[in-house]
Amino acid sequence: MTAKVKVVEVGPRDGFQNVKEYIPAETKLEIIDGLVNAGLQKIEITSFVSPKAIPQMQDAAQIAETSVARYPDIELFALVPNLFGAKAAVAAGLKEITPVISLSASHNMANIRRTHEQSIEDLAKIRQELPDVKINLDIATAFGCPFEEEMPVDQLIEFIGKLRELGINAFTLCDTIGIAYPTLVEEVFQRVRKEFPQDEFNAHIHDTRNMGILNSYVAMLNGADSVQTSLGGLGGCPFAPGASGNTSTEDLVYMLNKSGFDTGIDFDKLLATAKLAKEKIDGNFSGHHIHISKTPCI
Repeated sequence: MTAKVKVVEVGPRDGFQNVKEYIPAETKLEIIDGLVNAGLQKIEITSFVSPKAIPQMQDAAQIAETSVARYPDIELFALVPNLFGAKAAVAAGLKEITPVISLSASHNMANIRRTHEQSIEDLAKIRQELPDVKINLDIATAFGCPFEEEMPVDQLIEFIGKLRELGINAFTLCDTIGIAYPTLVEEVFQRVRKEFPQDEFNAHIHDTRNMGILNSYVAMLNGADSVQTSLGGLGGCPFAPGASGNTSTEDLVYMLNKSGFDTGIDFDKLLATAKLAKEKIDGNFSGHHIHISKTPCI
């Protein structure tokens, strides 16, 4: 039987947030349309952050409301930095939100200006005030930190244990600066699966050292419920020195489809959407835009 794998697109949030020039809402929605048409079943569509912090996300409510109305059967979610953003996301019709806490205390302070204690306190408020919304927590720097280097797996397990006490049972383990390697990814996902077998664990791997596809593949083989990628490899972490872009959606899907996995994604339609994004957005794309040449080459 063909193994099914779940590829989650995060480009409309994690990719677009790094583009300095404002992308019109119509363009964002056109790209989301293309992603859905290609077969993506789960998409991170925006971020409910302060427009002063990230002006690109000033249209978050519009993007969310329009997308929810157009695609009621697609899993749509958004990043939220705090309770205010979480309430705004829910008001816009979203049923899943993604707060962020870094495993590294130093990166947590650089990324969202909070201590671990402050972040956990705010997360508890979100859980208490929005009991019906799904919370899928991004654990940034789960594999390594620009300030603290590789993070101990035991520290990750202990941290997840604390978060579960709040009623959080879905997590995305993020290789924020792209320093993970296959045996570390294997160890991390085997450990979380052993310690918390009933919980949801997803992988978000950056491609700093050109290991994004490999590490994403290893995560899938070791129990990741999904892998997150970005159209054209656009995006990264603006608060992580040395980090480069995300793993490219079209590159990963090409590999998976050709290897016999069932992604449910039409590669040609996905590739057309990636090319559309590259034409319309002045961003740092790293995807290879794979195609088959019809002319001889040497």
